[in-house]
Amino acid sequence: MSASPHNAMRNEPASEIASNLSRFLKALGPGLITGAADDDPSGISTYSIAGAAYGLTTLWTALLSFPLMVAVQLMCARLGLVTGRGLGSVIRTRYAPWISWTTCFLVIAANVFNIGADLAGMAESTQMIAGGAVTFWTSMFAIIIVVLLLWTSYRAMVKVFKWLTLALFAYFITAFLAHPDWMAVLRSTFVPQIEWSRHFLAVLVGILGTTISPYLFIWQAAQEVEEDRDHGKQTVAQRRGATGLELRTVRTDVVTGMFLSNLVMFFLILTTAATLNKHGVTHIETARQAAEALRPFAGNSAYLLYAFGLVGTGMLAIPVLAGSCAYAIADARKWRSASLNATPGAAPRFYAVIALCILIGVCFNFFGLNAVKMLFWSAILNGLLAPPLVVMVVLLTSDRKIMGNKVDSIPLKVLGWACALIMGAAATGLLLSF
Repeated sequence: MSASPHNAMRNEPASEIASNLSRFLKALGPGLITGAADDDPSGISTYSIAGAAYGLTTLWTALLSFPLMVAVQLMCARLGLVTGRGLGSVIRTRYAPWISWTTCFLVIAANVFNIGADLAGMAESTQMIAGGAVTFWTSMFAIIIVVLLLWTSYRAMVKVFKWLTLALFAYFITAFLAHPDWMAVLRSTFVPQIEWSRHFLAVLVGILGTTISPYLFIWQAAQEVEEDRDHGKQTVAQRRGATGLELRTVRTDVVTGMFLSNLVMFFLILTTAATLNKHGVTHIETARQAAEALRPFAGNSAYLLYAFGLVGTGMLAIPVLAGSCAYAIADARKWRSASLNATPGAAPRFYAVIALCILIGVCFNFFGLNAVKMLFWSAILNGLLAPPLVVMVVLLTSDRKIMGNKVDSIPLKVLGWACALIMGAAATGLLLSF
């Protein structure tokens, strides 16, 4: 019995929706993972500090940072896709060696400190639940990450640990349960409020630095190259060039990843503002204090939920941070087979750099530094280092010798320069405040 015309007409839109959804999900890849890694323990702590200290005042930074982070990450993705090279490799071939090595050194220095901070945040949140010493948990997480990277691939890790990051979505629910003044939320989102003080400028630089981080630039370009390798394009010549469809696909991927990352940021600030700041908790010194923001939703389970979220994001972000260091050195030294999807036997130097960076990060935790402060200052460090690298990315992706006819569009260039200018101004303001 044939379907009636009415049923055929009703099923056609449903089939089209399913097809569009399938295409959308297939387009998601490096951009989505980059967005997930962007909300690392450093970001969670920075957003929590901002919401607790200044209430709803910093919500407008989410609206500001979204187009900027999309533009920069999209430039890096396009650079990797069109040239078939990582960011460090393009810098090496286009500029003097000292520029390449200076960039490499600064990124590694920031990343190693960030690794130490993320490990400290994971350890302190675990200590909150299970007890034990922070140094013990720091060492344990470092060992677990290195072993997993040696015995499996980063992508296999993602399939498991990305589910832990779903705990962060509890902040969405808590934001509504806390019953904020939604008119005040809208006003703070669309009307920027700036306080000319050292601490506010530090928070602003930290927010920008943890959303628009140098290590993500290197990671994004490298992962586009990895995607091409997965499709059998092993040489630069095979990878060079990109079709219109590939560029549209990568745009969908990056915008989606950055949107989800930015959404988590917005609700983290909102939740901590509506819970901690509202009740007079304006200075966060421990993971326990930050976890209290989830109490309206999770009650006594708030600490457990917070710990899961922090550990999950850390397990995603630390391989990205260490991997970015390895990619930067591999590009500068022209190493072959430098890939998180390669076996340690095929890329021993690459994995040695990853292990060494994580080991140095662990060492930071034996100086007795406060975990939350470490996380916050790692975000500030990224905010200070990002502007010159953003300038370099804009110049490279606007160069026809590098990009051919796939140079950045005018809107993308405008956003790129705006990002460098805004982050540079914030960083300069902070440095002058000392």
